[in-house]
Amino acid sequence: MQEVITQGSAVPQGRPVSTGLLYGLRILVVAQAAGLIVAASFAGQAVNGGADLAETHVMVGMVVHLIALLQIVAAVLVWRPGRGAGWPALASLGLFLIGMGQHFSWEALGTHVPSGLALFGLSVAVLIWAWSPRAAVRRS
Repeated sequence: MQEVITQGSAVPQGRPVSTGLLYGLRILVVAQAAGLIVAASFAGQAVNGGADLAETHVMVGMVVHLIALLQIVAAVLVWRPGRGAGWPALASLGLFLIGMGQHFSWEALGTHVPSGLALFGLSVAVLIWAWSPRAAVRRS
């Protein structure tokens, strides 16, 4: 199937990716980003002396891991049967693996903080893609 590009439009026109799959992924990506922001805020407060907030940071991190697993499933469904882009599935897997590294490196702030920033950046990249018009376009 040929992609038709109209003048002034950078998005190829084709059959759209399943709306249900895409919205499921979008919800999970937003939840992932929100969870990371909440976890980071609790981490910052815990560094300032709140031991109870450190425990809350860990609990929020566990919820983020669960969301990451669900996001992998949704991204694979958008990619394979949905014929959408494949890189968000790999990015979602990266989010999960980096998050697990976070879980096991909590005492080493020299790796915990930079990998937390990587989590946030990767999450924002997937978030921007998921809500862009390109996310709804099927691959040929």
